[in-house]
Amino acid sequence: MPKRSEEMLVDLWMSLLLVWITCVPCVSMTPIIGQSKGTQTGGSAAEASGPGEGQRLLSRAKRGWVWNQMFVLEEFSGPDPILVGRLHTDLDVGGKNIKYVLAGEGAGTIFAINELTGDIHAMKRLDREEKAEYTLTAQVVNADTDEPLEPPSEFIIKVQDINDNPPQFNEGPYRASVPEMSAVGTPVTRVTATDADDPVYGNSARLVYSILEGQPYFSVEPNSATIKIALHGMDREMREEYLVVIQAKDMGGHMGGLSGTTTVTVTLTDINDNPPKFSKSLYEFVIPEDLPVGKMGGKVKANDRDIGENSKSTYSIIEGDDQGMFEIVTDSQTQEGILRLKKPIDYESKRAYTLKVEATNVRSEPSSGAPFKDTATVKIVVEDSDEPPIFFKPVYLLEVNENAPVNTVIGTVTARDPDSTGSLVRYFIDRHTDLERQFNINVDNGKITLAKPLDRETDTWHNITVTATEVRNHSQISRAIVAIRVMDINDNAPEFATEYEAFLCENGKPGQVIQTVSAVDKDDPIQGHYFDYRLVPEMLNNPNFTIKNNQDNSISVLAKHDTFRRQKQEMYFLPIIVTDNGSPPMSSTNTLTIRVCGCSKDGIVQSCNVEAYVLPIGLSMGALIAILACIILLLVIVVLFVTLRRHKNEPLIIKDDEDVRENIIRYDDEGGGEEDTEAFDIATLQNPDGINGYLPRKDIKPDLQFMPRAGQHSGPNGFSEARADTQCSMDGTLDLRSCRGTLVSRLPKPPS
Repeated sequence: MPKRSEEMLVDLWMSLLLVWITCVPCVSMTPIIGQSKGTQTGGSAAEASGPGEGQRLLSRAKRGWVWNQMFVLEEFSGPDPILVGRLHTDLDVGGKNIKYVLAGEGAGTIFAINELTGDIHAMKRLDREEKAEYTLTAQVVNADTDEPLEPPSEFIIKVQDINDNPPQFNEGPYRASVPEMSAVGTPVTRVTATDADDPVYGNSARLVYSILEGQPYFSVEPNSATIKIALHGMDREMREEYLVVIQAKDMGGHMGGLSGTTTVTVTLTDINDNPPKFSKSLYEFVIPEDLPVGKMGGKVKANDRDIGENSKSTYSIIEGDDQGMFEIVTDSQTQEGILRLKKPIDYESKRAYTLKVEATNVRSEPSSGAPFKDTATVKIVVEDSDEPPIFFKPVYLLEVNENAPVNTVIGTVTARDPDSTGSLVRYFIDRHTDLERQFNINVDNGKITLAKPLDRETDTWHNITVTATEVRNHSQISRAIVAIRVMDINDNAPEFATEYEAFLCENGKPGQVIQTVSAVDKDDPIQGHYFDYRLVPEMLNNPNFTIKNNQDNSISVLAKHDTFRRQKQEMYFLPIIVTDNGSPPMSSTNTLTIRVCGCSKDGIVQSCNVEAYVLPIGLSMGALIAILACIILLLVIVVLFVTLRRHKNEPLIIKDDEDVRENIIRYDDEGGGEEDTEAFDIATLQNPDGINGYLPRKDIKPDLQFMPRAGQHSGPNGFSEARADTQCSMDGTLDLRSCRGTLVSRLPKPPS
């Protein structure tokens, strides 16, 4: 019973609320209705009496509908439809048969109207966030005929907001970053929440932000939702990531408001606030003295708590390496300092080194602008090793004259054992560099001598490799390059630069230059070449030619007269002696061949042989070629003709390895015996020595040898067929006396 009374009380309050919502618009409409009526009455009165003197005439269209905007509360879920408002018209007086008609958005589905009273009810639960207002039209029609009594009028039903939507962070969760050690109040990021409620009506969409988790490191602005640093000295190396929970609450943050939350993950980014620090203050390394240059001798490492570029350091040697024996480089992958040899170290010279190494940050420190640094000491102990011999020179340059005698000493190479024990050294020539074995070396003292004479004109330089080996340890070998230059001596006589062949015109003039001659010498004197030309002594009084020095190591050969004729002498030989300026001088005799030729008026050589001279004048080269072609053609025709004649006169019976004839044997009657055997001699048929290959038969008289006998007739292709009665034995031999059959032998047909 108490529960029922409580429910009745709630229903009573809801009814009172609905009455209040309904009555407020009605109360606001009352003056308008009264004014409307008064205006209408006044208008009628004014229309009867007319306007007074000096009175302004006011007119107004007649208005049938009187209402304000209607409102309905969203999310109302009562048991009965909620009354939105009531429509009223001046035509609605007692006794008139009218009805109200509603049309527009939601008419008949969301909103329903009482046709008689004009009351509008909301039939469904409304949500302002889905649709905030509805536009409808109302009209009064005749209840019987549905004939409109007034034009339709438009009105709006607005859905009133209630706080039914909590704030939402549509872009969350958030991630943000801020440099470590940032000052208090440094902005980190900004979050934004939205509320679907009406921001104009009430405080349903007024949001206030607060921080639920993340104190004391961060704070948030209540209105702007900007997250800021709230604690000084936040160090990334201590803690790198923080989780912040932000709340947004509507209704201005008051009690009863709805709220929503989001998370913000804040990461502290690194700054260069930590110096590099060597893991040890003293490093010690033992390096063998035979460690190659560029190889690693040790590693050092300076650790940095920063990350990325802020943790990178470079290494340098700042003390203890005055001779520049070492260098230190940074490994980009491990950030270690690699200590390497820059020059060879020697145990016998210096046995220990003390270096001071410094590590410097690549980036500078933010506050001072100077990079962080740290130093460490490196002690290096040189370890003695069995080293190979060392040549006093890595490359030796020696000289020797060409054609020097065998066993001539060219030079000496020297090497020593750098170890304190001082082992003896033996010398050898690497024969891969001296394949022809032109040099020898003394294994004890390193003297290099000639094994074969050398010729500068063949090879000017010889490069050999000499090895030095310890007597005590043959595995310790060192090498040196020996370059031997062959010096030139005057051992080659000059000679013509090429095989000259000069041409002299029959109509040439005395003193005309026939040929310019130069010489070459394989030798290469320091002062250069100078050649002297002269005719052999027996040609000094030569009546035909002379020579002239051109002062450039060449001469010109000149003709002495113009009476040269091919019929008299076709070719001349002019021997010339060429001598160089070497010590001792070398000379050679070279012969110049001069041909006498027929030339045109312009001095152009046309023919240089005697046969061409006796040809008719005016016969061109083309005519000569045509004549030669005709002769060759005639020779070909003659050869073909002779060949055909020979083939035509050959005997018809071919003498070959095989006997070519046709034998037809028929076994039907008895042979003639001995007579037929002598008549057809096989040996006779194989002998082609008769006239045209035909021999007379032995059993026929000469006057009857061309007459066909019984059993013989003329066969095809001009052959006669002789038949004989034969019978063959079982072994295939031919026996004319005992075989039966017909033997047909094809013989050449006798001439008619």
